[in-house]
Order: sequence, then C-alpha cells, then structure tokens
Amino acid sequence: MDALRVLGIDPGIARLGYGVVDVEGSSLRCVTYGCIETDAHTPLAVRLQTIFHRLTDILLTHRPSVMAVEELFFNRNTTTAFTVGQARGVALLSAAEQSVAIAEYTPMQVKQAVTGYGRADKRQIQQMVKVLLGLAELPKPDDAADALAIAIAHGHSAPIDRLVVRESNRPTGWTWERRTRR
Repeated sequence: MDALRVLGIDPGIARLGYGVVDVEGSSLRCVTYGCIETDAHTPLAVRLQTIFHRLTDILLTHRPSVMAVEELFFNRNTTTAFTVGQARGVALLSAAEQSVAIAEYTPMQVKQAVTGYGRADKRQIQQMVKVLLGLAELPKPDDAADALAIAIAHGHSAPIDRLVVRESNRPTGWTWERRTRR
C-alpha cells in the first residue's frame, strides 16, 4: 500500500490549525503541526492573504497528497461563520493552486473516526490524537490538535475510499446493447 501524506486543516480566521500526518496502512506518523495566526486589528483581506501565503508555504514544504478540511458547523454566530468560511475558502484555494486533492469532513465524522464516539469533547480528541500519533504530550493549541484529528480521520477513511473507487470502476462483465427497430 502506498504512503499517503495528509494535511489536516481546522479553518479559522484568527487561528487556522494545520497538521501533517503520514499514513501507511494502519500506521500514522505526525510530521508537523501548528497554527497560522492573524492579528484581529489587521484588515480582513490582509489576514486572508497571510493565511493563503502561509498555507502555500506549508503545501510546498511538505507536499501532501491531500488536504482534509473540516466542514463548517455554526448554529449561533453567523458573523463568525462568514469570516471562518472565508478562511476555509482560502485554504481550499491554496490546495487547488497547488493541485492538491481535497477531502471534507464534518466535526462528527472526525470525532467518530478518532475517538469512536461522534460527540467526544476536546480533551478526548486531544488524548486520542496523542495516542494514535505516539506524541509525548497533548498537541496544543486546540486548533492544531483538531487539524491533526482531521488528518487522522482522512487517514482512516482513505483506504476505504480507494476500495470504493476501485470497485465502482470495475467492469461487471455484462455488455448491454440497445437495438433500434427499423
């Protein structure tokens, strides 16, 4: 089985978490993780530009096979949802610009893949990320831990996705012809 390098992204405008994980079979290895932070007093366009340039640098440095991005879920503050959505869009653009495949996961899918429980709390996720990646300590800050969890979620689902694609493209052996009447 081929090794897969996944860049996990936890979108945010003030702090965008990222985590790079190598996946080979069931083996996971943390390459790097951290956050891209932008100053609240900086104009939005400049903050988005900073995120774009920093993510592009990460993509060029680590050469992931895929960028796994968390889908947005907000039920309260729509203003926050819009700015986070813009940061998410910039992340997707940076991947597209570097011809990196994109995968998207809901928060519940990530929690389920990492902890086995779709309603796990932040501490449970951090603890499982630490265990699964063999880290010496809990990954901090939360945004970076979430990004690693997103990368792990893709690492767990990618082998299944490959099988589904292979199976759906496999010929059935049946040949169908449509005959017209004359």
